Amino acid sequence: MKTPAVLLFSFVLLALSGCASLLQDYEEPTVVVTSFRSLPSEGMAPSFEVGLRIINPNPTDLVLDGIVYTISLEDTEVIKGVGRDFPAIKAYSQEDVTLMASVQLFAGLRLFARLIDSKPEAIRYAFEAKLDLAGLYPSIYVSEEGRIDLTDPPR
Repeated sequence: MKTPAVLLFSFVLLALSGCASLLQDYEEPTVVVTSFRSLPSEGMAPSFEVGLRIINPNPTDLVLDGIVYTISLEDTEVIKGVGRDFPAIKAYSQEDVTLMASVQLFAGLRLFARLIDSKPEAIRYAFEAKLDLAGLYPSIYVSEEGRIDLTDPPR
């Protein structure tokens, strides 16, 4: 009776040590926001396209199960979305992915009303995302913050 238990225990230890060695050389991929642009609207809520560049510094392909993200303006969460079906990022390479997003209408209206009243020269933004990786790798959390200057028109 003890032999099957010992074999099972040995197998579990072997599997765990194999998993640990897989993650030992793992380096967290880099994710940067490369673009944020307005799209033609379908209905009342404006839509946006968010571009990300994902850099894979590892010797194995990076497979994304999905991405969950939020965009806040002036500490108000105005955009929340998800994406899936992204291409695998090959080992030691980079890939651009595109996320589609829509404004949460009521949050956007409240923010717009506050901005009209205060007439700011700049707006604070925050982009947060969780990239869910397939397999044994941990999820990647990305956060980027900055200011959008409203006094300098885009060229």
